Amino acid sequence: MWIADLRLVLPDRVIPGGAVRIEGGRIAELAESAPRGPALDGGGHLLIPGLVDLHGDMIEKEVEPRPGAAFPVDVAIAELDTRLAASGVTTAYAGLSFAEGKAGAHLRTEDRARGVIEAVARLRDGLRVDLRVHARFEVTVARAEPVLRDLLARGLVHLVSLTDHTPGQGQYRDIEQYVRYQTRAHGEDAAAAEARARQRMAAPPAWEVARGVTALARAQSIPIASHDDDTPEKVRLMQGLGATISEFPVTLEAAAEARRLGMATMMGAPNALRGASMTGNATALSVMQAGLLDALAADYHQGAMLPAVLGWVREDLLPLHEAVALVTCNPARAAGLADRGAVAPGARADLVLLDDSGAAPRLRAVWRAGRMIHSDGWSGRAAAAVAEAA
Repeated sequence: MWIADLRLVLPDRVIPGGAVRIEGGRIAELAESAPRGPALDGGGHLLIPGLVDLHGDMIEKEVEPRPGAAFPVDVAIAELDTRLAASGVTTAYAGLSFAEGKAGAHLRTEDRARGVIEAVARLRDGLRVDLRVHARFEVTVARAEPVLRDLLARGLVHLVSLTDHTPGQGQYRDIEQYVRYQTRAHGEDAAAAEARARQRMAAPPAWEVARGVTALARAQSIPIASHDDDTPEKVRLMQGLGATISEFPVTLEAAAEARRLGMATMMGAPNALRGASMTGNATALSVMQAGLLDALAADYHQGAMLPAVLGWVREDLLPLHEAVALVTCNPARAAGLADRGAVAPGARADLVLLDDSGAAPRLRAVWRAGRMIHSDGWSGRAAAAVAEAA
């Protein structure tokens, strides 16, 4: 199948008026002009790789959209799958937390995480997107280790991150910052939030337990990420545990140290789109302008990824191909996925046809391995036009 009249976004440049041939689930051929013979009309739209999201927290909210209102897990995963496809995400790592200890922590317990992860494994072959599991291990919750070890041993985890939400460091560098966030985001009483913060600060991180978890992940060639690094020392600690991705560094100093050590730096797309961190830490824009940004992740909203990078293009902050790389080939490379993330011959045909003429991008069609998983009706009109011409 040929699709012509495209602006092909390659890793290093953009080809105007190009064409692509999809065959057997892969990109078979690229052309810089219209091919001979029948072809679907791309309408001059952008053709970019399918988005690769290494950190999306949305699955927990799909399972329990309101406190105490749990949905069937199969329904929740199916809904998330639809949302991801409609956002242009073709490879997604669903973040599952283990007993993080926030207000409303029933969302984030070992049993809940295990159940959702097992459901993803059972359903993933029939989903639109390639849905994978990002296991978030809280280093102060050693009791979650046996559950995570079991899931790793069974091959149900595809990425592990080491998280430390202890107040006084990382994302919450002082107690007041932590209390403000808890009261605003979760409606928690300020006095209760402060008391819990001080209790958590008294619990030392279980670094030896974390070392055992990462050793098992490395033995299975599973990528490891650090989370909310705030100092160069913390980055070095995490890199020593095997982390190759620094996700959401909260200071430029931490991001610079990650880059020096050869780690991929990743920020949140909502941060990039809004121009601000929810907790007053480093912005994605500042990390990008310092030349330290490798990738953007959905974080808490998959719909932020494309508007964020295209917004930077409209503001002349990045060339189009470099902006698109932040949500495609760069995260794919960081996760060790060599078969996707680029519009290139031989790559998987994970593709997004995108109309970028309006204030917000409009997805016309999305393919995963050459199979269309989302369309706004473009495919039917294009096929009808080819049939009429024939």
